[in-house]
Amino acid sequence: MENNQKNSNDGGQEGPRFNFRNNRVALFVLLGVLSVFMVMMFTSEEDAGQEIPYSEFLGYLNEGSVQSVTILDQYRIRGTLTTRNGANTDFSTNIPYFDDDLVRTLREQNVRFSGEPRQVSPFQVLLQLSPWIIGFLFIWFMFRQVQGSGNRAFSFGKSRAKRVESVTAKKVTFNDVAGQKEAKYELQEVVEFLKNPGKFAKIGARIPKGVLLVGMPGTGKTLLAKACAGEANVSFFHMSGSDFVEMFVGVGASRVRDLFDQGRRNAPCILFIDELDAVGRTRGAGYGGGHDEREQTLNQMLVEMDGFDTKDGVIILAATNRPDVLDPALLRPGRFDRQVVVDMPDLEEREAILRIHAAKIPLSPGVNVRRLARATAGSSGADLANLVNEAALYAGRKNRSHVEMEDFEEARDKLLMGVARKSKVLTREDKERTAYHESGHALLHYYLEHADPLHKVTIVPRGRALGVAMSLPEKEAYNLGRGWLLDRITIAYGGYVSEEMFFDETTTGTQNDLTQATELARRMVVDWGMSDLGPIALGQEDEPIFIGKEIARHKDYSEHTAQAIDAEVTRLLHGRLQRAREILHNHRDELVSLAAALVERETMSDAEVRELLHFEAREIDETDQAEAGPATVG
Repeated sequence: MENNQKNSNDGGQEGPRFNFRNNRVALFVLLGVLSVFMVMMFTSEEDAGQEIPYSEFLGYLNEGSVQSVTILDQYRIRGTLTTRNGANTDFSTNIPYFDDDLVRTLREQNVRFSGEPRQVSPFQVLLQLSPWIIGFLFIWFMFRQVQGSGNRAFSFGKSRAKRVESVTAKKVTFNDVAGQKEAKYELQEVVEFLKNPGKFAKIGARIPKGVLLVGMPGTGKTLLAKACAGEANVSFFHMSGSDFVEMFVGVGASRVRDLFDQGRRNAPCILFIDELDAVGRTRGAGYGGGHDEREQTLNQMLVEMDGFDTKDGVIILAATNRPDVLDPALLRPGRFDRQVVVDMPDLEEREAILRIHAAKIPLSPGVNVRRLARATAGSSGADLANLVNEAALYAGRKNRSHVEMEDFEEARDKLLMGVARKSKVLTREDKERTAYHESGHALLHYYLEHADPLHKVTIVPRGRALGVAMSLPEKEAYNLGRGWLLDRITIAYGGYVSEEMFFDETTTGTQNDLTQATELARRMVVDWGMSDLGPIALGQEDEPIFIGKEIARHKDYSEHTAQAIDAEVTRLLHGRLQRAREILHNHRDELVSLAAALVERETMSDAEVRELLHFEAREIDETDQAEAGPATVG
């Protein structure tokens, strides 16, 4: 740790600081010059003698009282005269106009006169030189400032890696990362290797060169890297992939070399590169060919990670959510030896994450963290942190001292379905149409075997939708079965069929439902082999390396097969449409009752719908009741 502190300024890895010692002389010189400038500005050259008007001077001249005169630049007169009381005195005056008779009058009065150039004022000289002086001092001052901050302004090729100091920064450890046991195990082994390399060297083990964290956005990849910095008593340098490439050719490769030079000087250490796909994309697909700046940067990184001039003790830790676009040379053993998958949290992990974030806010005893974890399936760690923060904001708006379960419900609905647009006024007809549409979705949840239980149905506009029917899974599902997918398509057709039954026409509000149903049916046919065409994958997605979006599907089948795919998709969709019509026609009265209640109440929970339609109450998971109460860490 002492060695880390001693070398904390090596390589200019820290941000620029104002070094008062380096700039003190420049600052004092600048203040001194400005002081002299101000003194000379308010100090003018004093002429000898009394200042008199020019008319008075002409009067003395005509009286013969002027003894001698010195003309300065034809605009100023200085001389000696005899006053009316007989005393000699010095005088000075300005010539307000060009007087052609002045010299003739002086000769007629026998006055001694002479001429000399007027002395230039130091103020005028300084005023003319001031732009050059100020410019020179500014450049010198800025140069000294840059020198004090490691000369970074003129060092385009220097890396911008930030060094994490465990002494000054708040430490993040693996205890602050909920879940991700496998990922923490892999990283803990790397940290242990850095702390005690002799333990592994005894049996001939080689320290890994690189660890790649792969996962969806918000799953905690960067947080795990911060935890590594907090756990390891070694130097930790953090840099984003986008920091390497600039507009200047060769800057990226230079910064890679400088980053690894810093690592070798401070070995053992960890170099963390966030968003690796910014520089690690597959070579050969760029528009600049082999001379593309991004490829040059990647080539230098490949050489530094496993070339002739490598050194043990420098571990590369990188994170990306696009491993599919990375160059294969990066992923081979010897460079990124390990790929750690940072997956979406499951139920237990979501509960642990919620408890960590909820421990920072005052909770009401009625808050059920377990139920919140069940209601946020598919949410990442960042989503859950945002959920807790939004709930606290809602409680603050209502001037509450504790965050209630109602606040969490409102925050979850906002994040999943959008902000409630309560100010949007719907006509009676639109409100009824929306109620029937959402009732069609909601009612199908109770008559389909594989459908998830209904959680809430509302006709309060949220986001772009005029209403939402929301369901929650009873348990974590890592694979989707054919029955669930078919029921999901059937539920999507619920709003379409309900509008068709009661209004004899459908509206544009069914667009999203039809899109979801068609997309699920097509994927069942071409991707998942869940159709009569058999277990075969038809078509491959083509993703441009640098555009990063799916814009095409590679057609690797005949035109006859394409027609068969279309026919099978159509058959699946029409079958589920008929199933939705059959259920809703058989339960028309229940659909009418639910729609009428929605028009009146606007929002109904699963329990309220069951009570209205006299359905059997759903049993609540015992763990929900057991875990009810204030959330605490551990």
